[in-house]
Amino acid sequence: MQDDNAPKPSDAEVIRQVLDGNVDAFELLLARHKDHILKVVGKHVPYHEVQETAHVAFIKAYQSLSSFKKEGHFVQWLSQIAVRTCYDYWRQHYRTREVPVSAFSERHQDWLEKVMSEESAQSFREEFSRKEAKEFLDWALDGLSAEERMVLELVHLEGLSGREAARLLGWSVANVKIRSFRARKKLKKVLTGVMEGQEER
Repeated sequence: MQDDNAPKPSDAEVIRQVLDGNVDAFELLLARHKDHILKVVGKHVPYHEVQETAHVAFIKAYQSLSSFKKEGHFVQWLSQIAVRTCYDYWRQHYRTREVPVSAFSERHQDWLEKVMSEESAQSFREEFSRKEAKEFLDWALDGLSAEERMVLELVHLEGLSGREAARLLGWSVANVKIRSFRARKKLKKVLTGVMEGQEER
């Protein structure tokens, strides 16, 4: 009979079991970290793709388990794989959704004018968290590349530092800063184009 009070093996111990041939032990890692990975993935891909993308992330983690450095934190390593899997999702499945400009209300126009005048990342983030911005943001992000979308979400929407985003994406900090600046500039260009389209109506 299993003792429920027995100490649970650490991630490192479970990983060692998997690498020693007990592949079923990986299910413990999956159960232990599934909610965290679903949360990470849920920030970056459409709702209906979250489960499948998280599943792919765990498959990649299993296949790369031998490369995990035991002195590191497994959950951080797993988060890196999850973020890069989301990046791969957008590279493979990127498509532009056609949303007519006329579908946006006067309230959306007011929000657009405000967000275009904001310079700080905090204000930028706050404005994009507003309810009426959600559908517009989804549409606007489709105008960016996979790289631009991921770095903008991590830095400007989630508020991660350049170093944190670089670690998750596997890029240099300098590369994150450059792409972050370009992504925000391009997004503003997309939003400006919509505003100009509204003014011509």
